[in-house]
This record gives sequence, C-alpha cells and structure tokens, in this order.
Amino acid sequence: MEKGGEAGGGRPEYSIIVPTYNERLNVALIVYLIFKHLPEAKFEIIIVDDGSPDGTQDIVKQLQQVYGEDRVLLRARPRKLGLGTAYMHGLKHASGEFVVIMDADLSHHPKYLPSFIRGANVLAQTLLRPGASDLTGSFRLYKLSVLEDVISSCVSKGYVFQMEMIVRATRKGYHIEEVPITFVDRVFGISKLGGSEIVGYLKGLVYLLLTT
Repeated sequence: MEKGGEAGGGRPEYSIIVPTYNERLNVALIVYLIFKHLPEAKFEIIIVDDGSPDGTQDIVKQLQQVYGEDRVLLRARPRKLGLGTAYMHGLKHASGEFVVIMDADLSHHPKYLPSFIRGANVLAQTLLRPGASDLTGSFRLYKLSVLEDVISSCVSKGYVFQMEMIVRATRKGYHIEEVPITFVDRVFGISKLGGSEIVGYLKGLVYLLLTT
C-alpha cells in the first residue's frame, strides 16, 4: 500500500470516529476500506481505543506509518470507559465539518460512506442514519455543530447512548434522514454486548421514556 496524503490537502471535511476494544483483526481492514471507498474525500480517521490488550494500538501505529498520522489519529484511553464517552473523546479531536461514527467490526461497511457524504453536501444541519426505524444503530453522519449540541445533553454512556442521541436530536428539532445499508455480523472477534450492557440498556430505555 502506498502512503496516503490527505486528498486535496488542508483541513479535512469529514472526521470518522471509530471506537475500538480488542479489534486487532478488524482495524486494519476497516481503515483500508475507508480509504478505498473515499478516494477523493478530505477526511481523517480517529481511532479511540480503550486500552485493548490484544495489540490493537500497535496495528493502528503501523497504519499511521502507511497513511500518515494526519489521516489516521490514535486517541487512546487507559481502559474500557463506555461507548458514549468514546464518541465524546473522539469529538474533542475532530476537525472536520461533518462527523461520521461507525463500528470497527465491519458490521457497517465503508462502501456506504459515499451515500452519507452525498447527503451531507446538500443537507444543512443534518444527521444521517438512522431515522426512527433504527434507534440503536451506530453508523451515522452528523454535522459537527449538531453533534456537539446533541452530545452535550446526553447522560448515557453505554449502548443506550445511540438511542438517546437520536431522541435528543429529534426533541431539538434537527432534521434526520435515513440511508439504507445492509448490516452484517462482525467478521472477527466477539461481541462486546454482555449481560451488564443489556441491563444498562434497559435502564437507559426506561430513563428516556420518563425524561424525554
């Protein structure tokens, strides 16, 4: 692979936040596919790794040598601190006008990113994917100012965070569009959704029902 400089130079238009935990087998492929499907776009990939013990960060550092540290940013945290706070952490380092959030396990294929970006170019103050038909999905594009506004009002930290962001965005009057994708199970590794996460999700659901 050739070292990739930023397409067109200058500030990236899109910041792609990818939280990781034990994704050593997936992270290189997801990064490669993002570059493959966005050959002309100005973007940066922000990897937020929660202290993965499997060597995920070592792989990301190798990817930085290939694509450049300005294109692949490693913003590590010392331990697993929750999905919601991972997005918040990544947002602190985002410099694009639009922010994409997506999983590293390849359940969200980067081939759909061009569809997101086409929508971003014509919709002002818009967040894409998902609409009301999928409140828990984590493959989305936000306008940076919208994400900053919505995320500041969220209180959830686990998997219910995705649902809360959509609910808060709707209550704030932001426009939501949906881009159809095909969701697939992760290619490598095991799911992070355990019993404690399921309990936390149900508690969060009750909280949203009572407070929004």
